Amino acid sequence: MDMEQARFNMVEQQIRPWDVLDQNVLDLLFRVRREEFVPEAWRVLALADMEIPLGHGESMLSPKLEARIAQEVRINSGERILEIGTGSGYMTALLAKLVGTGSVHSVDIVAEFTASARVKLAQRGIDNVTLETADAARGFTGLENYDLVVITGSLPVLPESFTKHLKIGGRLFAVVGECPVMEAKRVTRLTQDTWRTDDLFETCTPSLKNAQPAEHFVF
Repeated sequence: MDMEQARFNMVEQQIRPWDVLDQNVLDLLFRVRREEFVPEAWRVLALADMEIPLGHGESMLSPKLEARIAQEVRINSGERILEIGTGSGYMTALLAKLVGTGSVHSVDIVAEFTASARVKLAQRGIDNVTLETADAARGFTGLENYDLVVITGSLPVLPESFTKHLKIGGRLFAVVGECPVMEAKRVTRLTQDTWRTDDLFETCTPSLKNAQPAEHFVF
């Protein structure tokens, strides 16, 4: 299989048509090889428009969604990023490259994912990432220390614990809702008491494990 042709097709046929036009992001997709982060059994489909199973009931996001997130979070070099949901480590690698002189702290509830990502990132010389095994689905201490929080699993509702403790000037990306109605959102804390929420695009993604459930009314 010609992986470079497949990578070109992935960018031109999946990602660019989904409004990912940031050249820095597009260039990065050629430098960080997605197939090196997927399970060996799925490597031939690493660049296909699909969610690849990782085990433990989890899966990678589709390539176009990973790229769209990387574009929409508007990363600046030197920032401190918190990623909730390390998974394969591929999104972690993209964030680490985009943040330049900054750093990424990535958290996952599955210890196997943390250990695997640590090896893959080290093998590729990505050394501005710290990894932690923890359950951060309903909040995380120290949010005020981060410029950007990226939650890679969807949330039925966005807990106040995330937005309330977000750094002033900081942004948070999350997919909120339940299939078939989910919305990718970017929340920016403007002051101590004000936030701005930008609705970015509709999608449908797997839920973050142990995420707070939505309240359903029974009539």
